[in-house]
Amino acid sequence: MHAHPAFAEALRQAVIAQDFAATPDRAQGGAPLGQHPSIDLAVVAFPPDEPPRWANVLFSREHPQGVVAHTGREAGAVQNIEYLQDLQGPAPERASIAWAPGADWATLPWQRLAGTTPAAGALRFPAPYPASLLKLLVAVGLGLALDRGLIKAWPAALEPMITVSDNAATDRCVAELHRAGAVTLLNQRLAEFGLHTLQLHDTTPAGGWRNADGAGVGHIHMTAWDTVRLLWLLDAAAPPPPWLPFGMRLLSDAARGHLHAVLRHQRLDEVLTSGSLQQHEGWVRGLPDAPRFAHKTGTTDNYASDAGIVHADGAHYLVAVLTSLGRRYAAHEGCATTWRLPALGGALRGLLERWS
Repeated sequence: MHAHPAFAEALRQAVIAQDFAATPDRAQGGAPLGQHPSIDLAVVAFPPDEPPRWANVLFSREHPQGVVAHTGREAGAVQNIEYLQDLQGPAPERASIAWAPGADWATLPWQRLAGTTPAAGALRFPAPYPASLLKLLVAVGLGLALDRGLIKAWPAALEPMITVSDNAATDRCVAELHRAGAVTLLNQRLAEFGLHTLQLHDTTPAGGWRNADGAGVGHIHMTAWDTVRLLWLLDAAAPPPPWLPFGMRLLSDAARGHLHAVLRHQRLDEVLTSGSLQQHEGWVRGLPDAPRFAHKTGTTDNYASDAGIVHADGAHYLVAVLTSLGRRYAAHEGCATTWRLPALGGALRGLLERWS
């Protein structure tokens, strides 16, 4: 099992080919963004009868040609990237400030993401807020609570939280985590499994998880690499994860099977996939839609993310992307992001058909 340099280069070129810096930005009157947005992309492929191969590439205004993450021969933690916490402005707006037009990154009060230990000389990368992709963490927390007997059954709110990203359902699921005393358990278990950049902090017992609740941007964190490694732990068809002792498991077979089934019911194919958007002018093909892509998306005005497990076209792979390309970059009112993201999904689809 090993990181594959040619695979990483293929991912890097797939991102470069989309010319993301030319994306029109509604916050700038439709003018091109003018600098590379932040894109954190990770893929793990499981070719038949071959070892897994993986890569993580990261782009930002500071790294417009992309950086390949160093994860070692056992798919361990990223060593050459210093992840920085995303930033939230002061109350009452509590707006995301790092992605505003004219934001000067040299003057912003960045802080290293707690719990991470990059190597000397690591390149900095402000990690974009995951938006509603964070609901995957909430779902995993509920699975942990169920396995521990802290709750008796999956809450009815789980499915709408995942499949249509219902925020009220998310409130109920977060409140359930607090009632079960499982928020700390979730963060501890993620860290024990080496997923140090996955952090669900400062949610409230009433179910609050947004900026206005004192959580949200700068408090809840995910990166593409640790997200695909989480998916690896949720994928019953994947080989054992190489960074962990053999047999170490995050969730029971029943819990991870249920989560996979719910992810397969996803109804928002609108970021790396595009099946929900075929009525719009300019439509492009992305990754396979659910159920072949069991996934969760997240979008706000500033962010778009997508992550899941693909079984399609004879291929089996995991993919996660977190970006600063939210709805303000959408070509149509009914779209979640720029067409360039599903176009990237389509490019990945072709690439993974060859590499899987």
